[in-house]
Amino acid sequence: MIETTITLSDGRELRASETGSGDHLVVLLHGWTCRRQHWAGFLGAEGRRYHCLAPDLPGHGDSADTAGDGSVAGLAADVAELVAARAPARTVLVGHSMGGAVAMEAAARLSAVAAVVLVDTFVIPYGDLAEADAAAIERGFQEDFGSALDRLVDTNAASGMRRAAKDALADGMKETDPERMLPLWSDLLRWNPEPVFEVLAAPIFAINGDLIPDASYRRCAGRVDEQRLPGAGHFPQLEMPEAFNRALDDILRRVQ
Repeated sequence: MIETTITLSDGRELRASETGSGDHLVVLLHGWTCRRQHWAGFLGAEGRRYHCLAPDLPGHGDSADTAGDGSVAGLAADVAELVAARAPARTVLVGHSMGGAVAMEAAARLSAVAAVVLVDTFVIPYGDLAEADAAAIERGFQEDFGSALDRLVDTNAASGMRRAAKDALADGMKETDPERMLPLWSDLLRWNPEPVFEVLAAPIFAINGDLIPDASYRRCAGRVDEQRLPGAGHFPQLEMPEAFNRALDDILRRVQ
């Protein structure tokens, strides 16, 4: 695995992990307040068979000092730029949680996208979340960012995930800067996937745990090819890495 720095056209830098080689590129996008190391279990196993690139998005991980515009669309534009600069023959965009929204938006900006893979992205019922509910969720993070992240992990991680692993996950998420994360969270809670669904030509797959609400299933019906991992929560790549790796590897073999 290679650790690299990607310089965007405006001079901003993103740290990334890269494995494999070839003219087909698999881009792995982490979730809100997360980091590229959450893909380590895949990159160190099945991911070595593919040309994979896992960046830390602006404000996250080792790109914490890289400014973003606080929006899903802004992150997607950055991802589309770094992919276009690599000029792959085909691209698969894989996104966990918020990363799935970014992947969809980036795919709409790119050509030669083989597939988009959503990893428990629609655990928030995007497009169906009432403004009052979005504001209530947002308010908890505004009032006490760290405690709200603890609750997020406690509530959404699989019951079988070890306490030490949950604590480490939450502690890593709390290393992000609330001043950068809160505007992005606000934008994400109000993200509407419908315009992207209407224009995205690439097939969309999903690897989900047990938390996806009925409203999301209704919105995604006929549009998303789902694999369910029973017993998984919101972080399947960390909670049950072997099952997750098999599911993602199966999708990648199908689309490549």
